[in-house]
Amino acid sequence: MNTQLLPMNIGPLNPGVPELVFGLVTFAAVFWVCSRVLLPRVEKVLAQREASTTGREEEAEELRAEAARVRALYESALADARHAAARTRQQAHEEGVALITAARADGMRVREQILTDGAAVIAAERATAEAALRPYVDDLARELAGRILGEPVPASAADHRP
Repeated sequence: MNTQLLPMNIGPLNPGVPELVFGLVTFAAVFWVCSRVLLPRVEKVLAQREASTTGREEEAEELRAEAARVRALYESALADARHAAARTRQQAHEEGVALITAARADGMRVREQILTDGAAVIAAERATAEAALRPYVDDLARELAGRILGEPVPASAADHRP
């Protein structure tokens, strides 16, 4: 009887029927063991891995959302602080301008007061000096005229009033 599957001789590629049957039975047994024992274990491990990965992804998404919320709060607080700083700078600038204006007005008032007081003092001293020098005007005028002319100018009779 022909134990070869094919009627020609092609070497080891032409298995015998008993070997082919043994191979199919062995393959079926291994397939059954793999599908009933190993595959469920592998699927269980893959499911656990998927669950942990998905859980981590969800946790990461939650953390990203929380970070975005915290960042929004931070940026809002930073914007509020910037606005407060700008208001403070503006108020300080306005107060500085007001103080400078007040100091300038006060300085002008003091300057006017000093000028008025000085003019009054000068007028009083001028009147005093004029009153003190009035009796000597004729003598001083004659002396000055003599210096200009180069010879003494005599006193007039009208100047000697009793």
